[in-house]
Amino acid sequence: MWRQFESEDVKENILAKISWSHHRLIFSRCRTEEERIFYIGQSIKENYSVRELDRQISSSLFERAVIGNVKSSKPESESNEIASAIFKDSYIFDFLNLPESHSESYLQKGLIARMKDFILELGRDFIFIGDEYKLMVGSSDFYIDLLFYHRDLQCLVAFELKAGKFRPEHIGQLNFYLEALDRDVKKEKENPSIGILLCKDKDNEVVEYALSRSLSPTMVAEYRTQLPDKNLPQQKLHDIFEEENFSDKE
Repeated sequence: MWRQFESEDVKENILAKISWSHHRLIFSRCRTEEERIFYIGQSIKENYSVRELDRQISSSLFERAVIGNVKSSKPESESNEIASAIFKDSYIFDFLNLPESHSESYLQKGLIARMKDFILELGRDFIFIGDEYKLMVGSSDFYIDLLFYHRDLQCLVAFELKAGKFRPEHIGQLNFYLEALDRDVKKEKENPSIGILLCKDKDNEVVEYALSRSLSPTMVAEYRTQLPDKNLPQQKLHDIFEEENFSDKE
């Protein structure tokens, strides 16, 4: 299980970084070696409490991470490869208690009110800068739904919220915001800004077409308002690997 670590001392050091309660939860709820290693690593990296770790396992974080990597909806440019290593393909906002039908304004207000939970879902390297962040271009004002700074990537991250299905024109709007951030807000030593479009639903093929000629580091991710049935992402992951194995044999 620990063959990726160089020595027994390293293995013991890694194990000691989380509590026995974390280990007990991981080994009782995770079926495979890869899944256990993933959650141990995430617990160390994100400093999960036992309660948050339990929530992440319930939200099928491991399966979603693997599915997002295998069936990426983003073109394989260098900037998007960096972004995909940090950002998820889908996010779970069960802590908002949103009704099935809701507005973007309601979603935005809920995320701001539960910012601690939102950042736990995003990852702890995010620093919240503001909502409705004002950009002035020419004589017109524009507003980014949510603006963050990512400490590890050293760049601004703009989140645009869409309470409906992804549409190609959303990319143009987000790319415009990224250009304005890079020209007028980004500091000289910071990296180019990244844009994340959070929508309630998306068609991966439509997303791929929309992003195919985009040079900006932009991603499209789904959000869900309830914890998924854990059997569903597990079955989806199984189906993906079955498709890949079938393709390899042809």
